[in-house]
Amino acid sequence: MSVAHEIDPSRAATITKHLFNARNRDRYEREVLAGVAAVRAQLGRTVRPFTGITPQALQASVGAVDLDAPLADPAAALEEVERLYLRDAVYFHDVKYAAHLNCPVVIPALVGEAILSAVNSSMDTWDQSVGATLMERHLIQWTADRIGLGPAADGIFTSGGSQSNLQALLIARNRVHERLQIEGADADVRLPDTLSRLRIFSSAVSHFSIRTSAATLGLGYEAVVSVPVDADRRMNVHALRAAIADCLASGNIPMAVVATAGTTDFGSVDPLERIALTCRENDVWLHVDAAYGGGLLTSHRHRGLLDGIDKADSVTVDYHKTFFQPVSSSALLLRDGAMFSHVTHHSDYLNPRSASLRVPNQVDKSIQTTRRFDALKLWLTLRTMGADGIGDLLDTVIDLTRATWQELSAADDFEVVVEPVLSTLVFRYVPAGLPEQPEARNDLIDRMNLAVRRAIFDSGEAVIAGTTVNGEHYLKVTLLNADTTPGDLRVIFDLIRWQGSRFMQSELEQAHV
Repeated sequence: MSVAHEIDPSRAATITKHLFNARNRDRYEREVLAGVAAVRAQLGRTVRPFTGITPQALQASVGAVDLDAPLADPAAALEEVERLYLRDAVYFHDVKYAAHLNCPVVIPALVGEAILSAVNSSMDTWDQSVGATLMERHLIQWTADRIGLGPAADGIFTSGGSQSNLQALLIARNRVHERLQIEGADADVRLPDTLSRLRIFSSAVSHFSIRTSAATLGLGYEAVVSVPVDADRRMNVHALRAAIADCLASGNIPMAVVATAGTTDFGSVDPLERIALTCRENDVWLHVDAAYGGGLLTSHRHRGLLDGIDKADSVTVDYHKTFFQPVSSSALLLRDGAMFSHVTHHSDYLNPRSASLRVPNQVDKSIQTTRRFDALKLWLTLRTMGADGIGDLLDTVIDLTRATWQELSAADDFEVVVEPVLSTLVFRYVPAGLPEQPEARNDLIDRMNLAVRRAIFDSGEAVIAGTTVNGEHYLKVTLLNADTTPGDLRVIFDLIRWQGSRFMQSELEQAHV
């Protein structure tokens, strides 16, 4: 047998020196620690959450890199990463980062990240993971017990809340189809004929992944019925009942209700007990999207906000939000683990039907195949600082948000939309001296708040978010850093005032041109 191309022995030794193995363990330690040192050095130099660099300026540097020409040594590669990434990254650990649901992460989880990346276990089958499978299952059981789902509960780690929500709705869809086939006896009930009649009910402020999941599942965006919310941005249960009744009257099929425990903008928690009762009365699958609010499972003072979550059929929890874990770390929990049969597929090379039931193949429960051992991060966090430690961090930011709401509500130049439940606050800057004519006034406020957010981000001095309420632009802070103080937040609000005054001055100058 002839070999078309042979690698020179000296080159073979050169290229294999980068492989993670026992022979290269000293190199592994040296180079990983160099990477850690680079991050450590950057933390010491970072004095604000963002440098303010523009995409155009950074693109020129990144685009100039010739990826086909390796650098001379690992130190040079690290220097390049520092220049192109670390120097200008947005740092969520900074006390003036208050934009999205990006949490500062705890150190035990970072240790777990380093370990799982090196060993590189794949969680789809036992013969690729061994102890990792059992540790993940133990953490799933721990979470299910905290929720109160009961002895038949099961779950799976996922990449994030959007994937967890998608899988929950996939299971709910297939469950309805199976039920229709049983009720139809020998009738041929085909799934495509059913899809157009299925309906999902979620609040008007639920996460957009509910709609994208419906589209992905072949139901279309129009399958999601938007249920009105009350003044506190919680799902109106009377409106939900009416929507389900209308659905049935029109010959359509209620597939699932998605209740939210922690909406992205307002942190609002739907009335879970009453929604669960409505679902039981109508035999509708109840999914609770607790991607944001799931951390309340560890809270000392606010756990009651999740009352009723134990009655859910499925629950999404994002550990990489209010459990302070690095991305990615999420889970889907089911009250009845047997429901995972609705997504189980068998492959001879992974989980053949003839395999012993004693072999715990996690791919049986996942819509992913290759999957990281992200559970290790949470494992080390719980074993190092405990669930109470996580709860202390979350309670601290909830208390800070409430104190900030009280201070902002008392200010003459801010309008706050709703009293916070978790750690988000939606508001807008409304200074004195605005036009009295309502249309002109609202237009100016809208443009000013949009400009203020952009100007603050461009300055790099702080990072805040924005959203719309009734079609108008508002500002939003999301607080997840237990190191942030009321004084830090006052600096942010003073920045808003300063940028707002600059905007107003610019408007006056243009008016007099």
